[in-house]
Amino acid sequence: MSQSAQEGFGRTIQLFLADGVPNGLIVASIHGWTGSILVASQATFARLLARPELERTGVYILFGPDPEDALSMRAYIGEADSVRDRIDRSAADRNFWETAAVITTSDDALTKGHVRYLEARLIEIAKAADRVMLDNGQLPTAERRRLPEADRANMEAFIGNLKIILPVVGLDLLKPKPRATKIAPSEGAVTDEPRFEFRHKSGVKAFAVEEDGEFVVLEGSQALKDTEFTTNSYAALKQELIDKGVLAPSKGDGRYVFTRSYAFRSPSAAAAVVLDRNANGRTRWLVVGSKLNYHEWQENNAMKERQSNE
Repeated sequence: MSQSAQEGFGRTIQLFLADGVPNGLIVASIHGWTGSILVASQATFARLLARPELERTGVYILFGPDPEDALSMRAYIGEADSVRDRIDRSAADRNFWETAAVITTSDDALTKGHVRYLEARLIEIAKAADRVMLDNGQLPTAERRRLPEADRANMEAFIGNLKIILPVVGLDLLKPKPRATKIAPSEGAVTDEPRFEFRHKSGVKAFAVEEDGEFVVLEGSQALKDTEFTTNSYAALKQELIDKGVLAPSKGDGRYVFTRSYAFRSPSAAAAVVLDRNANGRTRWLVVGSKLNYHEWQENNAMKERQSNE
């Protein structure tokens, strides 16, 4: 079965709350898969180190805000014959991390060759995805990826499951950035994918698409500046976008312009940055060429999905 065909099936992800509380240690896996991921915060790190799974061969990830870039995350990826000692030293040497994840198997099937391959591939994929700044000083060489053909195929299938489960536990370092880039020459004309536009009496123009669960405002979109509204929950985010050059002053019209596309966590966050004040993005963003707002568009999609399943 091809990978594309496999992606059409649903997956059952199992999240075991080892401490019995939502903010405690989590053990995550996919039904029918021998791999497992143990996820801890700094507060539960000691309990992670006490787990017997950390005596096994595995890969680990340290993940948190990038201290050098408020808009970015930083990650360190490592491997070890016995994860406990290595991850403890790595965590002590790095103060950026907020989440620690250990990747191993329930049947102790990973060998040193397997985890060296996994480490090299995860670093390669994370570097290509360009969502995080890697804290690894030296990138593994191709020699770390020398495995028999059958083992390589098994490890690539293993990585395929990691791409599914890591974002669920809050680690999106393997997820490619949105493909959307610029506003179409016709300023948001309808394309194969739904596009949304922001209409406002000030004349400010902004366009966006939804991609892989993220709301992406497109390069070339505009945002208001210096409106002096006191109710803006996203003022700090907007200032970070200005400081990092994502928003730059537009010549002659007293506005900002997006110098590159930016993925927001919600349409309301995007609307607040565009309007320079709090706004309900679910009603303010409209489908290009339609009177439907974002909320109505979602409702229509849900109805079509229900009808197709009947």
